[in-house]
Formats: sequence, structure tokens, C-alpha cells
Amino acid sequence: MALLTIITMLAIIEYIYFGMKVGKARGEYGIDAPAVTGNEMFERHYRVQMNTLEQIVIFLPALWAFGHYVNHYVAAVLGLVYLFGRMIYAMKYIEEPSKRGVGMMMTMIPSMLMIIGGLLGAVYALL
Repeated sequence: MALLTIITMLAIIEYIYFGMKVGKARGEYGIDAPAVTGNEMFERHYRVQMNTLEQIVIFLPALWAFGHYVNHYVAAVLGLVYLFGRMIYAMKYIEEPSKRGVGMMMTMIPSMLMIIGGLLGAVYALL
């Protein structure tokens, strides 16, 4: 399960990094807390962080359930795809929000596979 712990910690580090970029963007674009609007470029950074928060609450339990009930090596690989997808999503969203599709799919597909696999694995374990 060390692999799943590493993926989990990397996901948290990635989220913290996105949060730090929001803080930097606040200063760069003159957006004082608690405001979350006022400059489109700041808002892009903010949406990357918030969308990552929305996704991480899906990703982490799915990662651990799939790893426990199906295969932790496959879960780790899917987790890496998710992490790279989040980075691509962030870069493309900040560049031009309409270009976020590939990164979004690289996060949604692994999560959905792990949700389905984890659920089926848990049901199978009950039977």
C-alpha cells in the first residue's frame, strides 16, 4: 500500500501547489482576500484550485477502494494518470479554458474506473 500512500501524498502536494499559485495570482492581479473575482486570469487560477478540490474528494477514496479490492499497482498507475491529467488541466485552463478537455478526461476516466472497480470489488468481497 506504499504506492497508494505515495500517490495520495503527491495528490495533496499538487493541490497545495495549485493553492500557492492562487496566492501568487492574488498578488499579481491585485485581488485581496476574500474576493474570488475581479480579474479573469486570477479567476482561472482559482477555478483550477477549486476544481481540483472538487475532484480530489472523488479521486482519493476511489484510489484506495480500487487499490484494496482490485489491484494496488493498477490503482497507482491510474493515480499517476490522474496526477498528470491535473497538471495538463491546470496549464491548459490557465492558458485558455476551452483547451482543458484532455486534462479533464485524464482525471475523470481514471476516477470513474476506480469508482466502478472499487464498488464492484467491495460488493464481490461481501458475497
